[in-house]
Parts: sequence; structure tokens; C-alpha cells
Amino acid sequence: MKGNNIRIVLQYDGTRYDGWQKQGNTDRTIQGRLERILERMTGQTVEVHGSGRTDAGVHALRQTANFHLPANARGKDWEPEAVRDALNRHLPEDIAVLEAERVPERFHSRLNAVSKTYLYRIETAERADVFQRKYVYILGKPLDAGAMERAAFFLAGTHDFRGFSSLKRSRKSTVRTLALPELRTAGSGMELLFTGDGFLYHMVRIMAGTLIEAGLHERSAESVKEVLESKNRALAGFTAPPQGLFLADVRYSSDRV
Repeated sequence: MKGNNIRIVLQYDGTRYDGWQKQGNTDRTIQGRLERILERMTGQTVEVHGSGRTDAGVHALRQTANFHLPANARGKDWEPEAVRDALNRHLPEDIAVLEAERVPERFHSRLNAVSKTYLYRIETAERADVFQRKYVYILGKPLDAGAMERAAFFLAGTHDFRGFSSLKRSRKSTVRTLALPELRTAGSGMELLFTGDGFLYHMVRIMAGTLIEAGLHERSAESVKEVLESKNRALAGFTAPPQGLFLADVRYSSDRV
């Protein structure tokens, strides 16, 4: 046999889902949908490992996941393309598998990820396109990009980001390394790009809320440094709404550049 660890890249509209991770009190999760289909395909329980746990209402442009499949009915390994096509036939229209490939047995989509990029979309126009309302935070106010860039400067580097997380307590390290966040104009709105080696619970949405407050002149750029040094969540900005957030990409050391 060639191996049965399959890596997929998928996208989804998270509007009607309770996040990525399966939960006992809901069947509306991305992981749960995938696992139910794979179980019907194989007749066995299949655990899907995602690169990260997107929250309820959060979207993905390129989420990565992997799973180990038993042999098919003919006693052979599943071909990745057949797995992709079978999943797409049974998944709802708001979830799609873009790519599938066979990977080494020890590959794990979360543990082997070297960086992730998140996109946060903000609409600053007073009246927004109604067809975009599920995929952008409608702020409806102008933002000072220069002030936001000055605040973003303090986020770059290796820091303890506990103050930018909703975690109550954690035995695991809250130190992460973040590239300089990128701000760019997008039509009448703005997009924020965050790339790092990992992100804490609500970290991207809190950083986005903090930069928005800087752009509204509700806080100084230097206040970001204070949040990092104090590790105090109360000093950071609001948690920006989920609909503006997208998991844009996940990178691995084996990826071709």
C-alpha cells in the first residue's frame, strides 16, 4: 500500500456553523460534517485533524486538514482525487475541498504547520453592499491607516500575547512570533493581514479590534506595547466580530515557494 494519510485544502463559509471543532451539543461544525461523510465512505470512524480551530461564524479561504483512511472495499488505498471528489459530492454548498494529496504517515496538519495567515475585512463606508454583510465587519466610519500602521508595528516580533487572548488561564506557552501586520485598501474598506507561527483564542479578532480603535483615534499606538508588557486583556481593544475573519492560508516546511 502507498499510505493512507490524506491532506486536504478546503474553504468554507462559516456563517451557519458553530466553528471548526466538533462539539457534543451541536452537529453544525466543519469537522463534524467531514467526519460523518468519511465514516459513510469507509464504514469506520475517521478523525479529521484541522490546522486550527476557527470560531463560529469565521470563514476559511484555505484551511488544511488531514486524516488516515482504512483501505477501500477492494483492499487498496484511496486515491486522493477520489477522496476529494467523494467529499465534494456530499458536502453542502458552503464547504468545498480544493485539493487532496497523499502525505507521509507522520504528517499532522496542526503540529507541522509553520505559519498561518488570517485576513480581516472591514467596511468603512456608511452604506455597505448588502451582499457582503456576512463577510465583512461593517464599521461605517473612516479609519486612519497611518495610526493603525504605527500601532501594528508593536505587534511584530516574538511576544507573550496573553493580553490579546480570551484565554482565562493556560498551562501552555502564550508566546508567539508575528510578522508585521499588513494593512491594505480594498475598495471602500480595509483589509488586515496577520501572519504568525500560531495564534491564541480570539487573538486575531482582538488585535483587529485594537488596531481599529487606533484607527478611530480611541487609543494610542503605544498602548499596544502596554498590552504586551502587562499581559492584561482588559487593556486591549474589543473583540472584532467573526464575520470579517478568514483563515487565508497555512504553510508547511515542505511547501514549494
